[in-house]
Amino acid sequence: MSHFDIVRKSSIDRTFRVERIAADYDYRAKESVEHFVGDVDMPDDWSIGLIVGASGTGKTTIAKEMFGENVISGFDYTHASVIDDMPENCSVDDITKAFYAVGFGSVPSWLKPYHVLSNGEKMRCDLARAILANDFIVFDEFTSVVDRNVAKTISTAISKGIKKQGKKFVAVSCHRDIIEWLQPDWVFDTDVMRPLPISRRGLGGNSKYGKARPIDGASIGNIII
Repeated sequence: MSHFDIVRKSSIDRTFRVERIAADYDYRAKESVEHFVGDVDMPDDWSIGLIVGASGTGKTTIAKEMFGENVISGFDYTHASVIDDMPENCSVDDITKAFYAVGFGSVPSWLKPYHVLSNGEKMRCDLARAILANDFIVFDEFTSVVDRNVAKTISTAISKGIKKQGKKFVAVSCHRDIIEWLQPDWVFDTDVMRPLPISRRGLGGNSKYGKARPIDGASIGNIII
């Protein structure tokens, strides 16, 4: 059982505009306070997890609190081809396998610099680099910059690739459609600060992951997420 209880505070600078807004809306607080609390009970043997919820519900904050150094941040791309930006200790075969594992299968794109790639290609490139460099990857804003067809391709590829390689991957996303494609071993819903149940038939007792629904406190029981 992993428990988190996070209080995030930020002071409010009383500038002229802030004072005007505070007066117009009768807002007297001197600081902004956000409180996120919950429990995540992961199976002992898991490969893929998902933290999902609407914007502003604490997904990134919770991911950083729970997984810290495993959260992937921006990479520096400095070479004329992205294949040369991959970790130096990886062979060409390792790199190409990682590219394919995340659905990045365009050889011409491998030979381009990062800044000319499409948003979908950039995301795949980041994923491949993260997988090559780490055994535990937490990827924020997963599929947020790509269309849903691309999201499906990436999620399906990640689901197969991560499990095959024996690594761990946590997606952080506001998109619930990826549940069906990613097929995570556990899901935490920040909209309700509770897990979504997983059974052999899928989430919430549905045959399709995409039809998952949150559970109430009375039914949480011994759910494995």
